[in-house]
Amino acid sequence: MQFDPQILKLLRLDLSRDGGHVIIRSAAGRDTATEYSFGIEEEYFLANRETLDVAIQTPNELFEAANWSTGGQAMREMLQAQLEVATNVHVDVGDAREELKFLRREVAAVAAQYGFVIMASGTHPTASWRYSRPSPKPRYAEMIEDLRTIGHRNMLCGMHVHVQLPDPDRRFAVMRSMIPYLPLFIALSTSSPFWNSNETGLKGYRLAAYDELPRTGLPELFASEREYDDYVAALVKSGVMPDQSYIWWGMRPSSRHPTLELRAPDVCTYVDDAIAVAALYRVLARHLYERPQLSQEVSAVDRAIAVENKWRAQRYGTDCIFASKDGPVEIDEMLSSLIEELSGDAAALHCEKELEDCKRILARGSSADAQLKAFRDSTRNLTEVNRWIAETTASDQIGPSPSASERAVV
Repeated sequence: MQFDPQILKLLRLDLSRDGGHVIIRSAAGRDTATEYSFGIEEEYFLANRETLDVAIQTPNELFEAANWSTGGQAMREMLQAQLEVATNVHVDVGDAREELKFLRREVAAVAAQYGFVIMASGTHPTASWRYSRPSPKPRYAEMIEDLRTIGHRNMLCGMHVHVQLPDPDRRFAVMRSMIPYLPLFIALSTSSPFWNSNETGLKGYRLAAYDELPRTGLPELFASEREYDDYVAALVKSGVMPDQSYIWWGMRPSSRHPTLELRAPDVCTYVDDAIAVAALYRVLARHLYERPQLSQEVSAVDRAIAVENKWRAQRYGTDCIFASKDGPVEIDEMLSSLIEELSGDAAALHCEKELEDCKRILARGSSADAQLKAFRDSTRNLTEVNRWIAETTASDQIGPSPSASERAVV
């Protein structure tokens, strides 16, 4: 498809380097800032508008209407209870925030016409996976046939962030360098303390269930695109999977775009939390991409420590204390040190405020903390937790922040 340059200029759009897609430019005039462009995908639960029980069966018409209303940016996910949205490609974090709000508003309005609300949380507090039904798509039918019960248990919603990193080998260097930081993104985004109408004791239970699937968890320590391609080729040739899109690690190279995709976070109930986590990932990706030699410093020991820290992030969320070669590291210490180290990259990408917002997540608590507080304030009434999730998902603004003394402690 050919794009008229004058029309692109009028609409504040750029072409990607490969000319394959358009990129939304900042209103501030940073017309050439197409490096490290990014996009966000969010998954939501569809729930009955009156009872807030998770949907079992959902009509195709709902998704057709949501797709039309958002310009093709809303679609089904693996189970009928799930709906996914995907932003355009952005270079300005403010534009991404406004589009994410727009997408939530649009799909919420369409869902309401069919008697549903959308809920942004890693797990639906009262959903029972035993009643889940796969979406009517051949890909999902094939996955359920292969995964069986584990596929039905995928009653989970995450957030994915793509960052453009054009050079393949440097992209894989970033994937290796990024492994020790994945637990931090998990901790900041925790929104799944409940499962099957039970308090799990974890702030982020979603990954505990998700890791039942094959090819999940942290990426392997591949040093190059060639090593990764050899791995993919072996699995495809062996009939294990049709293609590389069936690799579901917490971070992976995209099969369709020159991006590295973060997949570990729970979907964030607060819009601004989603933007803060996405900005931190984008800025860190830039930092590591411009320093590919750092990948050689990540050893098997570092990956093993990251596996332990992944569990700690799931268990404790924003109260996490991480393991390190030098001893325990509190999450606020790790985050503050990282933000200081990334100051130049944040300035280059105009994301300084969003990185500071990550500190606010620690001060206020994540969605998981708010859900647990709603649960205890209502004398352990999960309907009130569902109501909080639904209302907060639909809101354009972050609600009142509980003080540190009000935060729930597991």
